[in-house]
Amino acid sequence: MEKQTIFQDNELLTEIAVAYYQDEITQEEIANKFGISRIKVGRLLKRAREEGIVEITVRYHPVFSSRLEQQMKERFPISRALIALDYQDEDEQRRQVAALVANFLALTLKDNMVLTVGQGRNVSAVADHIGQVPEKNCRFICGIGGTHRPGDAINADHISRRMARKFGGISETLYAPAYVENRALKQAFMQNGTIKDTLDRARKADIALVGIGDMNENSYMVKLGWFTPHEIIDANLNQGVIGDIAGYDFFNAQGIHVDTVMSDRVIGLSIEELRNIPCVIAIASENTKALAILGALRTGAINIIATSAQNVRTIINLSQ
Repeated sequence: MEKQTIFQDNELLTEIAVAYYQDEITQEEIANKFGISRIKVGRLLKRAREEGIVEITVRYHPVFSSRLEQQMKERFPISRALIALDYQDEDEQRRQVAALVANFLALTLKDNMVLTVGQGRNVSAVADHIGQVPEKNCRFICGIGGTHRPGDAINADHISRRMARKFGGISETLYAPAYVENRALKQAFMQNGTIKDTLDRARKADIALVGIGDMNENSYMVKLGWFTPHEIIDANLNQGVIGDIAGYDFFNAQGIHVDTVMSDRVIGLSIEELRNIPCVIAIASENTKALAILGALRTGAINIIATSAQNVRTIINLSQ
């Protein structure tokens, strides 16, 4: 009975998805046809996307992307700008930016390549992209330690494992916490042979995939307890911090490193070590992050930026 219910449920999702996306029937008309509310139609269409029944690929005009990308390449030392169309829904925007990165990796990754993986929602979305990708015999390595929240999907280790499953590769865990209480404790961890060997392999990666964060009271690091809201405000106002790369390497609007309470307390690759990796892909989808992306680009550590068209237009205006 349970299997039959699941089958019928998927059948309904498929029928509604075909009506909306293929037959171009409005949500109001679908609601009337199936005797349900328009709100429920919207929820079912969202479920169809989440469960992979519907896969949306945004195709934008090449002139649109190439013109913006060229302007970015003229202003910053990057090789590519992966630019997604704008969406009001933050989750959908994140999925669209992640899709561009996943497709880029599908074309770029070769057998035996090594990719070091950061943390955060945007990096996690790449691993969760529902599109099909060719399997590659690659190694995915955590570029930062773990958080204290068990089962967190945006923990670097969870992301690395999902990336490995997605591309048919293997994953290597960094057996260390991401954040420790003081510099002495970090140095003690760094002397551990297992941790040292993993970080040495991560430093020699062919590609790094990291997120860009901005400094606000709702940031991922506040939720993790790494910063208090008061410390965020102090870093913004008194130190000029506007963002971070990979979750802890902080910079100002000019892309210059700024010491914070996190300095010398994180176990992971530094921005200097990222600069030695041939291809660093930084991803940030939220339209609140334009200034943080600008600062990150000015660090010179990024080779490829993946974000929204709105962020790109704002960055171009700010950099003139």
